[in-house]
Amino acid sequence: MFSYWEKKHFFHYDLIVVGSGFVGLSSAIHFKEKFPKASVLVLERGVFPTGASTKNAGFACIGSLTEILDDFWHMTHAEVLALVERRYKGLKSIRKQFGEKNLGYAHTNGYELLDEEMLRALEQLPGVNKLLRPLFKEDVFSQVKNPEKMGFANQIKAVVKNKFEGELDPGLYMTSLWRLAQSVGIRILTGVTVCEVSQDEGIVLGEDGAGEGEVNLEFKAKKIAICTNAFTEKLWQDSAIQPGRGLILLSKPLDFKIPWKGTFHMDKGYVYFRQIDGRLLLGGARNVDFEGEKSMEFKVNPKIKSHLETLAKEVIFPNKPIVWDTEWTGIMAFGKIKSPLIRQVGVKTVVAVRLGGMGVAIGWQVGKELSILLSKM
Repeated sequence: MFSYWEKKHFFHYDLIVVGSGFVGLSSAIHFKEKFPKASVLVLERGVFPTGASTKNAGFACIGSLTEILDDFWHMTHAEVLALVERRYKGLKSIRKQFGEKNLGYAHTNGYELLDEEMLRALEQLPGVNKLLRPLFKEDVFSQVKNPEKMGFANQIKAVVKNKFEGELDPGLYMTSLWRLAQSVGIRILTGVTVCEVSQDEGIVLGEDGAGEGEVNLEFKAKKIAICTNAFTEKLWQDSAIQPGRGLILLSKPLDFKIPWKGTFHMDKGYVYFRQIDGRLLLGGARNVDFEGEKSMEFKVNPKIKSHLETLAKEVIFPNKPIVWDTEWTGIMAFGKIKSPLIRQVGVKTVVAVRLGGMGVAIGWQVGKELSILLSKM
Protein backbone atom coordinates (compact mmCIF):
# COMPACT_ATOMS: atom_id res chain seq x y z
CA MET A 1 0.00 0.00 0.00
CA PHE A 2 1.56 3.27 -1.12
CA SER A 3 0.55 6.85 -0.56
CA TYR A 4 -0.36 9.32 -3.27
CA TRP A 5 2.97 11.08 -2.68
CA GLU A 6 4.98 7.89 -3.02
CA LYS A 7 3.23 6.96 -6.25
CA LYS A 8 3.68 10.47 -7.61
CA HIS A 9 7.39 10.92 -6.86
CA PHE A 10 9.18 7.60 -6.41
CA PHE A 11 8.26 5.18 -9.20
CA HIS A 12 8.98 6.90 -12.55
CA TYR A 13 12.49 7.72 -13.88
CA ASP A 14 14.47 8.44 -16.99
CA LEU A 15 16.97 5.70 -16.05
CA ILE A 16 16.83 2.85 -13.56
CA VAL A 17 20.06 1.01 -12.76
CA VAL A 18 19.74 -2.41 -11.16
CA GLY A 19 22.77 -3.05 -8.95
CA SER A 20 24.72 -0.56 -6.85
CA GLY A 21 28.23 -1.94 -7.17
CA PHE A 22 31.15 -0.28 -8.92
CA VAL A 23 29.61 -0.72 -12.38
CA GLY A 24 26.08 0.25 -11.40
CA LEU A 25 27.04 3.48 -9.66
CA SER A 26 29.60 4.33 -12.35
CA SER A 27 26.97 3.87 -15.05
CA ALA A 28 24.49 6.08 -13.20
CA ILE A 29 27.08 8.80 -12.60
CA HIS A 30 28.33 8.91 -16.19
CA PHE A 31 24.76 9.01 -17.51
CA LYS A 32 23.81 11.80 -15.11
CA GLU A 33 26.85 13.80 -16.20
CA LYS A 34 25.71 13.50 -19.83
CA PHE A 35 22.11 14.35 -18.95
CA PRO A 36 22.09 16.51 -15.79
CA LYS A 37 18.32 16.95 -15.79
CA ALA A 38 17.60 13.22 -16.06
CA SER A 39 16.05 11.42 -13.11
CA VAL A 40 18.18 8.40 -12.17
CA LEU A 41 17.40 5.63 -9.69
CA VAL A 42 19.73 2.87 -8.49
CA LEU A 43 18.16 -0.22 -6.93
CA GLU A 44 20.03 -2.58 -4.59
CA ARG A 45 18.74 -5.57 -2.68
CA GLY A 46 21.30 -5.39 0.14
CA VAL A 47 22.38 -2.74 2.59
CA PHE A 48 25.73 -2.88 0.79
CA PRO A 49 26.31 -3.92 -2.84
CA THR A 50 25.61 -7.60 -3.35
CA GLY A 51 28.41 -9.40 -5.15
CA ALA A 52 32.06 -8.40 -4.85
CA SER A 53 32.44 -4.61 -5.00
CA THR A 54 32.92 -4.11 -1.26
CA LYS A 55 34.06 -7.68 -0.64
CA ASN A 56 37.11 -7.83 -2.91
CA ALA A 57 40.76 -7.78 -1.84
CA GLY A 58 41.52 -4.24 -3.03
CA PHE A 59 44.02 -5.16 -5.73
CA ALA A 60 44.57 -2.37 -8.27
CA CYS A 61 46.06 -4.80 -10.76
CA ILE A 62 46.31 -5.36 -14.50
CA GLY A 63 47.27 -9.04 -14.46
CA SER A 64 50.25 -11.15 -13.41
CA LEU A 65 52.78 -12.63 -15.86
CA THR A 66 51.44 -16.19 -15.69
CA GLU A 67 47.84 -14.99 -15.87
CA ILE A 68 48.58 -13.10 -19.09
CA LEU A 69 50.45 -16.11 -20.49
CA ASP A 70 47.48 -18.31 -19.62
CA ASP A 71 45.16 -15.86 -21.41
CA PHE A 72 47.11 -16.42 -24.62
CA TRP A 73 45.75 -19.98 -24.69
CA HIS A 74 42.18 -18.71 -24.84
CA MET A 75 42.41 -15.31 -26.54
CA THR A 76 44.30 -13.67 -29.40
CA HIS A 77 47.24 -11.37 -28.75
CA ALA A 78 45.07 -8.41 -29.74
CA GLU A 79 42.33 -9.45 -27.28
CA VAL A 80 44.80 -9.90 -24.42
CA LEU A 81 46.40 -6.52 -25.13
CA ALA A 82 42.96 -4.85 -25.23
CA LEU A 83 42.07 -6.47 -21.89
CA VAL A 84 45.25 -5.26 -20.18
CA GLU A 85 44.79 -1.80 -21.70
CA ARG A 86 41.24 -1.56 -20.36
CA ARG A 87 42.46 -2.45 -16.86
CA TYR A 88 45.40 -0.03 -16.99
CA LYS A 89 43.36 2.89 -18.27
CA GLY A 90 40.57 2.09 -15.82
CA LEU A 91 42.91 2.31 -12.84
CA LYS A 92 44.43 5.56 -14.11
CA SER A 93 40.96 7.05 -14.59
CA ILE A 94 39.70 6.38 -11.04
CA ARG A 95 42.93 7.71 -9.54
CA LYS A 96 42.47 10.89 -11.55
CA GLN A 97 38.73 11.16 -10.87
CA PHE A 98 38.69 10.56 -7.11
CA GLY A 99 42.27 11.15 -6.01
CA GLU A 100 44.57 8.53 -4.53
CA LYS A 101 43.90 9.63 -0.94
CA ASN A 102 40.13 9.18 -1.35
CA LEU A 103 40.72 5.67 -2.68
CA GLY A 104 43.28 4.70 -0.07
CA TYR A 105 45.54 4.00 -3.04
CA ALA A 106 49.20 3.08 -2.59
CA HIS A 107 51.48 2.36 -5.53
CA THR A 108 53.37 -0.51 -3.91
CA ASN A 109 53.91 -2.55 -7.12
CA GLY A 110 52.65 -6.03 -7.88
CA TYR A 111 54.60 -9.26 -7.50
CA GLU A 112 54.17 -12.87 -8.51
CA LEU A 113 55.70 -15.88 -6.80
CA LEU A 114 56.97 -18.64 -9.10
CA ASP A 115 57.63 -22.18 -7.94
CA GLU A 116 59.49 -24.83 -9.95
CA GLU A 117 56.40 -25.62 -12.02
CA MET A 118 55.87 -21.98 -13.01
CA LEU A 119 59.53 -21.10 -13.48
CA ARG A 120 59.43 -21.51 -17.26
CA ALA A 121 57.27 -18.38 -17.42
CA LEU A 122 60.49 -16.39 -17.08
CA GLU A 123 61.42 -17.48 -20.60
CA GLN A 124 58.35 -15.65 -21.90
CA LEU A 125 58.91 -12.47 -19.86
CA PRO A 126 60.80 -10.56 -22.59
CA GLY A 127 58.16 -11.45 -25.17
CA VAL A 128 55.29 -10.26 -22.95
CA ASN A 129 57.13 -7.02 -22.23
CA LYS A 130 57.59 -6.49 -25.96
CA LEU A 131 53.88 -7.04 -26.56
CA LEU A 132 52.89 -4.58 -23.81
CA ARG A 133 55.50 -1.93 -24.57
CA PRO A 134 53.33 0.04 -27.07
CA LEU A 135 50.83 0.61 -24.24
CA PHE A 136 53.16 1.22 -21.28
CA LYS A 137 56.14 2.74 -23.17
CA GLU A 138 58.50 0.65 -21.03
CA ASP A 139 58.89 -2.85 -19.62
CA VAL A 140 56.12 -3.94 -17.28
CA PHE A 141 57.67 -7.07 -15.77
CA SER A 142 61.11 -7.65 -14.29
CA GLN A 143 62.68 -10.39 -12.18
CA VAL A 144 63.34 -9.45 -8.55
CA LYS A 145 66.94 -9.80 -7.41
CA ASN A 146 67.56 -11.65 -4.15
CA PRO A 147 63.93 -12.78 -3.65
CA GLU A 148 65.02 -14.77 -0.60
CA LYS A 149 65.01 -11.50 1.34
CA MET A 150 61.22 -11.55 1.17
CA GLY A 151 61.18 -14.54 3.48
CA PHE A 152 59.12 -16.95 1.40
CA ALA A 153 59.62 -20.73 1.50
CA ASN A 154 62.44 -22.31 -0.49
CA GLN A 155 59.96 -23.70 -2.99
CA ILE A 156 59.58 -20.16 -4.36
CA LYS A 157 62.27 -20.03 -7.02
CA ALA A 158 61.69 -16.55 -8.43
CA VAL A 159 59.62 -13.40 -7.93
CA VAL A 160 58.42 -11.22 -10.82
CA LYS A 161 57.69 -7.53 -10.29
CA ASN A 162 54.99 -5.50 -12.04
CA LYS A 163 55.76 -1.78 -11.64
CA PHE A 164 52.27 -0.66 -12.75
CA GLU A 165 50.23 -2.16 -9.91
CA GLY A 166 49.09 -0.98 -6.52
CA GLU A 167 46.43 -1.46 -3.86
CA LEU A 168 43.41 0.44 -2.58
CA ASP A 169 40.62 0.36 -0.02
CA PRO A 170 37.35 -0.90 -1.62
CA GLY A 171 35.34 0.77 1.16
CA LEU A 172 36.86 4.17 0.40
CA TYR A 173 36.30 3.64 -3.32
CA MET A 174 32.62 2.87 -2.71
CA THR A 175 32.34 5.87 -0.38
CA SER A 176 33.73 8.08 -3.15
CA LEU A 177 31.15 6.72 -5.58
CA TRP A 178 28.33 7.24 -3.07
CA ARG A 179 29.44 10.79 -2.43
CA LEU A 180 29.62 11.65 -6.14
CA ALA A 181 26.30 9.96 -6.92
CA GLN A 182 24.55 11.90 -4.18
CA SER A 183 26.14 15.20 -5.25
CA VAL A 184 24.70 14.91 -8.77
CA GLY A 185 21.23 13.94 -7.55
CA ILE A 186 21.15 10.18 -8.10
CA ARG A 187 18.65 8.36 -5.89
CA ILE A 188 19.75 5.05 -4.34
CA LEU A 189 17.24 2.68 -2.79
CA THR A 190 18.49 -0.35 -0.86
CA GLY A 191 16.43 -3.26 0.37
CA VAL A 192 14.75 -3.73 -3.02
CA THR A 193 15.00 -7.19 -4.56
CA VAL A 194 14.42 -6.90 -8.30
CA CYS A 195 12.46 -9.94 -9.48
CA GLU A 196 11.79 -9.14 -13.12
CA VAL A 197 12.75 -6.63 -15.80
CA SER A 198 10.50 -6.08 -18.80
CA GLN A 199 13.27 -5.24 -21.23
CA ASP A 200 11.09 -3.73 -23.95
CA GLU A 201 8.50 -2.00 -21.77
CA GLY A 202 10.87 -0.40 -19.27
CA ILE A 203 9.27 -1.95 -16.19
CA VAL A 204 11.11 -3.19 -13.10
CA LEU A 205 9.23 -5.38 -10.63
CA GLY A 206 10.58 -5.90 -7.14
CA GLU A 207 10.04 -6.85 -3.54
CA ASP A 208 10.19 -4.31 -0.73
CA GLY A 209 12.56 -5.47 2.00
CA ALA A 210 10.12 -4.12 4.57
CA GLY A 211 7.22 -5.95 2.94
CA GLU A 212 5.96 -9.51 3.31
CA GLY A 213 7.95 -11.25 0.60
CA GLU A 214 5.65 -10.36 -2.28
CA VAL A 215 6.27 -8.51 -5.54
CA ASN A 216 4.68 -5.20 -4.62
CA LEU A 217 6.90 -2.64 -6.37
CA GLU A 218 6.55 -1.54 -9.99
CA PHE A 219 9.04 1.02 -11.26
CA LYS A 220 8.94 2.47 -14.76
CA ALA A 221 11.74 4.05 -16.75
CA LYS A 222 12.59 5.23 -20.23
CA LYS A 223 15.80 3.22 -19.98
CA ILE A 224 17.06 0.39 -17.76
CA ALA A 225 20.62 -0.74 -17.05
CA ILE A 226 21.22 -4.19 -15.55
CA CYS A 227 24.50 -4.16 -13.63
CA THR A 228 24.10 -7.22 -11.44
CA ASN A 229 27.17 -9.15 -12.66
CA ALA A 230 27.02 -12.74 -11.32
CA PHE A 231 23.33 -12.41 -10.44
CA THR A 232 22.25 -11.43 -13.95
CA GLU A 233 20.80 -14.71 -15.22
CA LYS A 234 17.61 -14.25 -13.18
CA LEU A 235 16.89 -10.99 -15.01
CA TRP A 236 18.41 -11.91 -18.39
CA GLN A 237 18.30 -15.64 -19.03
CA ASP A 238 20.48 -15.49 -22.16
CA SER A 239 23.43 -14.05 -20.26
CA ALA A 240 25.52 -17.29 -20.23
CA ILE A 241 27.33 -15.91 -17.16
CA GLN A 242 29.03 -18.24 -14.70
CA PRO A 243 29.26 -17.13 -11.06
CA GLY A 244 32.61 -17.51 -9.37
CA ARG A 245 32.87 -17.29 -5.60
CA GLY A 246 36.03 -15.98 -4.01
CA LEU A 247 37.16 -16.56 -0.42
CA ILE A 248 39.25 -14.08 1.58
CA LEU A 249 40.93 -14.79 4.93
CA LEU A 250 42.21 -12.02 7.18
CA SER A 251 44.59 -12.69 10.06
CA LYS A 252 44.80 -10.97 13.38
CA PRO A 253 47.62 -8.40 13.67
CA LEU A 254 50.90 -10.26 13.18
CA ASP A 255 53.42 -10.19 16.02
CA PHE A 256 56.40 -10.19 13.64
CA LYS A 257 57.70 -7.78 11.02
CA ILE A 258 56.50 -8.38 7.46
CA PRO A 259 59.60 -8.42 5.19
CA TRP A 260 57.77 -7.25 2.07
CA LYS A 261 55.15 -4.81 0.84
CA GLY A 262 52.96 -4.75 -2.26
CA THR A 263 50.32 -6.97 -3.81
CA PHE A 264 51.20 -10.58 -4.53
CA HIS A 265 49.88 -13.30 -6.82
CA MET A 266 50.53 -17.00 -7.20
CA ASP A 267 49.31 -19.78 -9.46
CA LYS A 268 48.29 -17.87 -12.63
CA GLY A 269 46.74 -15.11 -10.54
CA TYR A 270 44.26 -17.37 -8.77
CA VAL A 271 45.88 -16.86 -5.36
CA TYR A 272 46.53 -13.36 -4.05
CA PHE A 273 47.73 -11.77 -0.81
CA ARG A 274 48.79 -8.45 0.68
CA GLN A 275 49.25 -6.91 4.11
CA ILE A 276 46.70 -4.52 5.51
CA ASP A 277 46.99 -2.83 8.90
CA GLY A 278 49.69 -5.27 9.97
CA ARG A 279 47.55 -8.27 9.01
CA LEU A 280 47.78 -10.84 6.24
CA LEU A 281 44.96 -10.73 3.71
CA LEU A 282 44.93 -13.93 1.67
CA GLY A 283 42.36 -15.05 -0.87
CA GLY A 284 41.40 -16.79 -4.07
CA ALA A 285 42.37 -20.38 -5.00
CA ARG A 286 39.11 -20.76 -6.90
CA ASN A 287 40.98 -23.14 -9.21
CA VAL A 288 41.27 -25.69 -6.39
CA ASP A 289 37.55 -26.37 -6.75
CA PHE A 290 36.12 -24.68 -9.83
CA GLU A 291 32.82 -26.55 -9.71
CA GLY A 292 32.29 -25.94 -6.02
CA GLU A 293 32.85 -22.21 -6.48
CA LYS A 294 30.29 -21.83 -9.27
CA SER A 295 27.91 -20.74 -6.57
CA MET A 296 25.88 -17.68 -5.61
CA GLU A 297 25.80 -18.68 -1.94
CA PHE A 298 27.95 -16.65 0.43
CA LYS A 299 29.52 -19.66 2.11
CA VAL A 300 33.07 -20.79 2.83
CA ASN A 301 34.46 -23.73 0.86
CA PRO A 302 36.41 -25.79 3.44
CA LYS A 303 38.65 -27.31 0.75
CA ILE A 304 39.79 -23.90 -0.43
CA LYS A 305 40.09 -22.53 3.09
CA SER A 306 42.39 -25.37 4.05
CA HIS A 307 44.50 -24.80 0.92
CA LEU A 308 44.92 -21.10 1.70
CA GLU A 309 45.79 -21.73 5.34
CA THR A 310 48.46 -24.21 4.23
CA LEU A 311 49.96 -21.67 1.82
CA ALA A 312 50.09 -19.08 4.59
CA LYS A 313 51.97 -21.21 7.09
CA GLU A 314 54.17 -23.17 4.65
CA VAL A 315 54.94 -20.70 1.82
CA ILE A 316 54.16 -17.06 2.72
CA PHE A 317 55.24 -17.06 6.37
CA PRO A 318 57.01 -20.40 6.96
CA ASN A 319 57.41 -21.29 10.62
CA LYS A 320 55.65 -18.10 11.74
CA PRO A 321 52.53 -18.02 13.96
CA ILE A 322 49.34 -16.88 12.20
CA VAL A 323 45.98 -16.55 13.93
CA TRP A 324 43.00 -15.95 11.67
CA ASP A 325 40.53 -13.24 12.60
CA THR A 326 37.78 -13.22 9.99
CA GLU A 327 36.71 -14.56 6.60
CA TRP A 328 34.25 -13.63 3.90
CA THR A 329 33.26 -14.43 0.34
CA GLY A 330 32.35 -12.36 -2.70
CA ILE A 331 30.63 -13.47 -5.89
CA MET A 332 32.23 -12.58 -9.24
CA ALA A 333 31.10 -13.30 -12.81
CA PHE A 334 32.94 -15.04 -15.62
CA GLY A 335 32.32 -16.21 -19.18
CA LYS A 336 34.08 -17.90 -22.08
CA ILE A 337 36.21 -14.78 -22.53
CA LYS A 338 37.38 -12.23 -19.98
CA SER A 339 36.12 -9.11 -21.72
CA PRO A 340 33.12 -7.46 -20.03
CA LEU A 341 29.73 -7.87 -21.64
CA ILE A 342 28.25 -4.49 -22.58
CA ARG A 343 25.25 -4.60 -24.89
CA GLN A 344 21.61 -3.76 -25.50
CA VAL A 345 19.21 -6.61 -24.69
CA GLY A 346 15.83 -4.96 -25.22
CA VAL A 347 14.16 -1.90 -26.63
CA LYS A 348 14.75 -0.06 -23.36
CA THR A 349 17.34 -2.22 -21.62
CA VAL A 350 21.12 -2.61 -21.60
CA VAL A 351 23.52 -4.72 -19.53
CA ALA A 352 27.08 -4.30 -18.27
CA VAL A 353 28.20 -7.52 -16.61
CA ARG A 354 30.89 -10.24 -16.63
CA LEU A 355 33.71 -8.28 -15.00
CA GLY A 356 35.93 -11.36 -14.62
CA GLY A 357 37.08 -10.45 -11.12
CA MET A 358 38.46 -7.09 -12.32
CA GLY A 359 35.71 -4.74 -11.16
CA VAL A 360 38.14 -2.50 -9.28
CA ALA A 361 40.20 -1.89 -12.42
CA ILE A 362 37.50 -1.66 -15.06
CA GLY A 363 34.21 -0.88 -13.29
CA TRP A 364 34.42 2.90 -13.77
CA GLN A 365 35.38 2.58 -17.44
CA VAL A 366 32.68 -0.03 -18.10
CA GLY A 367 30.13 2.37 -16.58
CA LYS A 368 31.31 5.08 -18.95
CA GLU A 369 30.98 2.79 -21.96
CA LEU A 370 27.50 1.74 -20.87
CA SER A 371 26.42 5.38 -20.51
CA ILE A 372 27.47 5.97 -24.11
CA LEU A 373 25.35 3.03 -25.20
CA LEU A 374 22.40 4.36 -23.17
CA SER A 375 22.71 7.79 -24.76
CA LYS A 376 22.33 6.25 -28.23
CA MET A 377 19.06 4.43 -27.42
